[in-house]
Amino acid sequence: MSEILSDVLPIFVLILIGWVIVRAGILSASVGEAMSEFVFKVAVPLLLFQTIAEADFHGASPFRLWIAYFAGVTVAWTAGHLAATRLFGRDARIGVLAGVSSAFANNIFIGLPLVGRAVGPDGIVAMSILLAVHLPVMMIAGTMLMEQAERKQNGGSGRSIAEVLQQVGRNLVRNPLVVGLFAGLVVHLIGISLPTTLGTVVGDIAKIAGPAALISLGMALRQYGLSGNLGIASVTSAFKLLLLPACVLAAGYLLGLSPEWRKALVLTSSVPTGVNAWLIANRFGVGHSLAASTITLTTALGALTVSLWAYMLG
Repeated sequence: MSEILSDVLPIFVLILIGWVIVRAGILSASVGEAMSEFVFKVAVPLLLFQTIAEADFHGASPFRLWIAYFAGVTVAWTAGHLAATRLFGRDARIGVLAGVSSAFANNIFIGLPLVGRAVGPDGIVAMSILLAVHLPVMMIAGTMLMEQAERKQNGGSGRSIAEVLQQVGRNLVRNPLVVGLFAGLVVHLIGISLPTTLGTVVGDIAKIAGPAALISLGMALRQYGLSGNLGIASVTSAFKLLLLPACVLAAGYLLGLSPEWRKALVLTSSVPTGVNAWLIANRFGVGHSLAASTITLTTALGALTVSLWAYMLG
């Protein structure tokens, strides 16, 4: 158990440090926003590039990994949607946001550092494969379902599926994570090695991706909090922290994933809800308090539940 805590607790201590830095007025929240930009646009893309460029996939197919993870996402998302609409009687738009909050893990800012510490290089390879499709799949699904819910609630035609896909596609082409993954894949397939100096620079920046991501996330937590919708938020938090990783674990066993890949997927699925739930709420102007409360609750409880999953995985 002490080994598990040594892997998990530093993750959440770094988040706490970021929160304290802003709360105590040591640095302003705008510094955290700038650090978050650096992490998203430079540090993490270089980490993904380095991982894919140097990875040994052992001939493993990514499809079983994707199926295992997104099977869990489907169950948790559906459960969150049904709880909001059937149990709490909210409209379809809140149902979609509840589904997003129940199933959208913070894989970049928390999942990557956690898996790197707890699983190692094989886990980072699994994370890189997952991240290659995670953001586009989740954002396309969230946007399309919310568009459909908007039409149902307010009437009107809304945007077509083709228009939604076109917009998401344009965003992905410019997404630094996608660029990093694609560049790493090209280097891997060609089989070239980076010059020593360039490789050292890339490696040094990649090493700071995890700590910088966690501290910047903590600095950003000031904009969230606990407000209304606490009943739904408690349910979506339970789905996110317990139901999603349980389903991913079951799917990983059924599909015969390696222990390292299975552990990586379960751990990253068990981390708190990602800020993307907040971004979708902002985009459609609905469910801000639900998204904020779920992010806050899952982050506050995450150290305990992630430790539980790490302990169960051995």
